[in-house]
Amino acid sequence: MLSQETALWLARSQFAFTIGFHIVLAAFTIGLAQWLMLLEGLWLWRKQRVYRDLYKYWSKVFALNVAVGVVTGVLMEFQFGTNWGALANRAGAVMGPMMYMEVLVAFFLEAGFMGVVLFGMGKVRPWVHFFATCMVAVGSIFSAFWILSANSWMQTPAGFITGPDGRFQPVDWWAVIFNPSFPWRFIHMTLAAMLATACLVAAAGAWHLLRRPDNRGARLMFSWGLWLLLAITPIQVVVGDLHGENTRDHQPVKLAAMEGSWNPPPPGEGEPLRLFAIPDMQAQRNHFELAIPNIGSLYLRHNLTGTIHSLNQYPRDERPWVPGVFFAFRAMVGLGLLMLFFGAAGLIARLRGKLWTSQKLQRGMVWMAPAGFFAMLAGWFVTETGRQPWTVYGVLRTAHSVSPVAPSLVLTSFFAILIVYLLIFAIGLWFLLRLLGRPPSHDEREPNAEVAEQTGRGITPQSIRGRYDA
Repeated sequence: MLSQETALWLARSQFAFTIGFHIVLAAFTIGLAQWLMLLEGLWLWRKQRVYRDLYKYWSKVFALNVAVGVVTGVLMEFQFGTNWGALANRAGAVMGPMMYMEVLVAFFLEAGFMGVVLFGMGKVRPWVHFFATCMVAVGSIFSAFWILSANSWMQTPAGFITGPDGRFQPVDWWAVIFNPSFPWRFIHMTLAAMLATACLVAAAGAWHLLRRPDNRGARLMFSWGLWLLLAITPIQVVVGDLHGENTRDHQPVKLAAMEGSWNPPPPGEGEPLRLFAIPDMQAQRNHFELAIPNIGSLYLRHNLTGTIHSLNQYPRDERPWVPGVFFAFRAMVGLGLLMLFFGAAGLIARLRGKLWTSQKLQRGMVWMAPAGFFAMLAGWFVTETGRQPWTVYGVLRTAHSVSPVAPSLVLTSFFAILIVYLLIFAIGLWFLLRLLGRPPSHDEREPNAEVAEQTGRGITPQSIRGRYDA
């Protein structure tokens, strides 16, 4: 017989792996949409066919990712409704409209122009096709906007009152949408999506360069991926620092778990930078701690003696799972530093004229292919686990958010959705590796060439066709 505690654990685990799978796909869609917009803009600007070929090459990956992402998204909504009914009942008046806006504005915008993007090249004027690509890219950003606004509200709730029936009622939509942590969370996540895509693009280019160093498409992928890493990673570092300050002010116990800070340091000593430790929640201390004095205060308070709240200043039942938050945060930061290293290494190799011949750099970049996605998952783990034991921070506990369903039903849905997710993800990954395992070629075809051929020739005059094929 399963207990209610086990049912809660199963519901939380189910949410963890469904959002874990889906967030990778959703973020990849955001990054790929911006990448396609960049490629088509370069094609129209420079009129070099290689950019159009790359556009078609990556549009196949985009179509596959959207297809898998839609399936996992529907299943995620299903488990959200079955397992978290109490949360929906309490917070539905606040979160429901934001989720609705995500579908109304973002999904319809993306879906409305998706057909033109995937099958319309050569059928409509080039600028019309580019406009459609831009609309899909903007739609993906809108989607992130509304989803992250809803999630940020659960992290830093604002603009609501609690009615006599215990339900949360919005009183200031501006405060609800632009809640205190939303701006930094939105920018941080959007940049993470672009970095993850840049890593994969550069890795795919490096993989093919190691086999065919003269492939121009592979060279452009490798070069542009490294440029993007070099340009975006420093911005992400700054945004991450500002996001950390926001967490310090609004979710101090989460920051204490990220830092593994159990007790305030003696006056004047400041917070150390803990490079490694094994947090022990039972003993309320760290084992095998390796730390650099005062450096923690430097990035937490921007001085050498500032302090933050510590874990032991909070009741045991209001602390998150410290070891998970502590190690996930270091994994995210470590992978981010690796991205910064490869962006800088690419610049040095470029300046020395060895970008196409440095096999060490290319092999290293191949290993970095999943780094952006792992960093994003680690960051999401910090965000979601760090706010426990709350679903709506400081207002509604996770234990009070779960649906009153029989534990056996939760167990059944847990394994059913897990099997479906693993199957879909495995199939999607297999097709992705097949697509990226083939180098970009001259005269790439659309994602579904047969469907593209069956569509009409549209309004493009014969005189315009072929103008951009040089």
